Amino acid sequence: MTAAVVLALLCSGADSPKPAPAAREALQPFNVLVGSWKGSGAPEGTKEERAAGAWEETVAWTWKFKDRDAWLEVNFTKGRHFTKGELRYTPDKGASEPKFTLTLAAPDKTVATFTGSLTDKDKVLALTRTGGPATEEQRLVFSLLHSNRHLYRLETRPAGTTVAYSKKYQVGATKEGEPFANVAKGPECIVSGGVGSMKVTYKGKDYWVCCSGCRDEFKENPEK
Repeated sequence: MTAAVVLALLCSGADSPKPAPAAREALQPFNVLVGSWKGSGAPEGTKEERAAGAWEETVAWTWKFKDRDAWLEVNFTKGRHFTKGELRYTPDKGASEPKFTLTLAAPDKTVATFTGSLTDKDKVLALTRTGGPATEEQRLVFSLLHSNRHLYRLETRPAGTTVAYSKKYQVGATKEGEPFANVAKGPECIVSGGVGSMKVTYKGKDYWVCCSGCRDEFKENPEK
């Protein structure tokens, strides 16, 4: 093999795209969501309108696994707009940033699908609705403030325009069982890498997991 051929092979390899991350790896930034959250929501409007339309909800996020696949499941208790949903990694070799799909079910059984990516150094997840109302664009934005506080809001704008989005409502969520000023710390979840909160035992040795989904995955294949 000539030096020119070797050089050409090396150059072509240098330009090859990086392999897409596995779902579990791609979803690591959302470990902060795992657990139960107390949410306080309100619509946009005057002070009186916000007070009249305010609501309280509980939001619980857990890991789910099947074979090599992984995703996050969310359940809303007393949610005004959603009852349950799934957040999944969406492989896209042409994308500069990992893409995600959030599917949410409403109290009336309708399902909305939002797609997007993390921005602002993995602190903001902006997801645009696909197949929504023909007259408007909808966007769901999650701001991951820190380990025990995050916000999510729905924004809209007229379809086919580039005007700024208008906020329709916002929910502020605080981690249940953790004072606001606390920073989450503790043992690492053996499955997801998040903060462990549940102890599991295998062959006389203790390990930690962060949610029921990771606990079930551990019990399914403890050797792994």
